[in-house]
Amino acid sequence: MKPSMTPLLLGLVCLSIAMGCSDAPPNPPPVETPAWQVVFDEMKLDRAVLSVWGSGPSDVFAVGGPLGNGQESLVIHYDGASWTELHPGGTETYWWVGGTGPSDVWMVGEKGRITHWDGSAFVEHTSGTTATLWGVWAASEADAWAVGGTPEGGTNQPNDIVLHWNGSSWSPITLPNDVVGRALYKVWGTSSDDLYVVGEFGTIWHKKGVDWFLESNPPIAMSTLFTVSGSSGSDVYAVGNFDVLHSNGTTWEKLAINLTGSVNGVACASAAEVAIVGFGGLKQRFAQGTWVDDFLSEPHGDLHAVWADGQGVYWAVGGNFVTPTNVGAPRKGIVARYGAGRVSSELKQ
Repeated sequence: MKPSMTPLLLGLVCLSIAMGCSDAPPNPPPVETPAWQVVFDEMKLDRAVLSVWGSGPSDVFAVGGPLGNGQESLVIHYDGASWTELHPGGTETYWWVGGTGPSDVWMVGEKGRITHWDGSAFVEHTSGTTATLWGVWAASEADAWAVGGTPEGGTNQPNDIVLHWNGSSWSPITLPNDVVGRALYKVWGTSSDDLYVVGEFGTIWHKKGVDWFLESNPPIAMSTLFTVSGSSGSDVYAVGNFDVLHSNGTTWEKLAINLTGSVNGVACASAAEVAIVGFGGLKQRFAQGTWVDDFLSEPHGDLHAVWADGQGVYWAVGGNFVTPTNVGAPRKGIVARYGAGRVSSELKQ
């Protein structure tokens, strides 16, 4: 016959059982540290990706194309759970994408191509130019802007191209003749009354109301400016090559940033959250008042553009967009994401 438990031992056993059955909440899941993820590379994409934009975390478009190699123009879409390739037809490469929402998305590119996505179908628009359109930005469904030109074409080729969409058609805008014969690469603004256009030879145009002002005479950039973006009228960035410029809405200044390569793209989520990308995998973020260099993180390929979703996430795109045309050959494409967690790397056709 086994001896019975002492009162003290019995109490300890009961206490242990009670603690094991308590209603105390489980430990919270660990907080994920934001990091870069290569979503797509040359194993998934056979065309260069040149621009990325979205209306939110669950509505992201990335565009590009074959750059003369013969494949179809590239448009892929992320809905927050999965990626789908959309098929606009044609072989022209899209150089930029922008819009105001899921059913109002503009894509512009080679041979003056302008394509609109209404949420379910692509519609082609007449641009009136055969030059490449390098940038597009929309203020509303009835107010959008596109810019373009012929690099190094001077006055002998279509240049200084600015187009405006009024809700029914695209029409050319004539700039003041302070500068002529320059390819214009990107356009961005807070409204059509506060609009910036950048391009060759460090050109910066600023539209205030109905008037255009040249804010790059004398130029502050050493060479071509490829992208302009901002978070407000008093927080605007323009980048290109080894120049990173910032404007407070009145004055431009050149920022002293230690760059690992030349810069192609910039995106602003707020005055405190900015990202730049460029050649050789250049990736830098402005966070907590300082520039953070993510050069050692993948991807290490050439990056052309970056977009901020406003929720602490950056999307960067690029690939092989500088080598000569080789008909029939695939081009490396890159889509990468910076943020907490990971997203799907499956692409539905």
